[in-house]
Amino acid sequence: MVGPVPGPTALRSLAAQVRLRHGFSTVAMGSMGLTRAPDPAAVHESRRRFAADLGVDPPSITVVGAVHGAEVARVDAPRALFADVDGLVTDRAGIALFATYADCYPLVAYDPHHHAVGLVHAGWRGTASSIAVRLVSVLVENFDTDPAALLVGIGPGICGACYEVGPEFIDHFPQAVLTRGVGDRMLLDLAEANRLQFLAAGVGADHIEVDGSCTLESADLFSHRRQPDGTRFAALVALR
Repeated sequence: MVGPVPGPTALRSLAAQVRLRHGFSTVAMGSMGLTRAPDPAAVHESRRRFAADLGVDPPSITVVGAVHGAEVARVDAPRALFADVDGLVTDRAGIALFATYADCYPLVAYDPHHHAVGLVHAGWRGTASSIAVRLVSVLVENFDTDPAALLVGIGPGICGACYEVGPEFIDHFPQAVLTRGVGDRMLLDLAEANRLQFLAAGVGADHIEVDGSCTLESADLFSHRRQPDGTRFAALVALR
């Protein structure tokens, strides 16, 4: 007999917020990536089940385009897709911010005082362009957020021991997040790079939770480096 499909994972500090729903899907829940999907209907069904597992109405899903940039947009009503951005913010219930990943990092920032939330897709390009700082600034500009009050979650992604990059990355990232690899290769810690950006933006160190799961190492998560076939896990956040 086949057992139940494991549900989404979550960050403990954000899960404790009664007015916020969030989660990260797993391989067992199916691929959430549409771009190269051989069966788009199956992906839509996986997305529907994921939303339902979190108590979210599937038609409220509003998708981040994930174009490997650093643009963050405000959402006031559900929309199928924001094609040209890597992050969304809202203070409205009934909107489920949704993005897909396969080594890049989900960044979640929640303002419990103004009841606003943001979700970002942080790849190396977005991180090099300070997308975490941009997320905080958009929350400040739109909702009068105090950065020190934000609760931040850094979800699963490829870890700093696995993410091998070229020597040219020295020009894009601080030395603190790069270590020497084999030959001229470098190892880049994107989670730490984004954590440092949140600190620089005024978020308190004790308000940042890092999931720590590595997509390349974990069979429970999709990884582009392990399996470059377009399969993706997803992050979803929604206000109650």
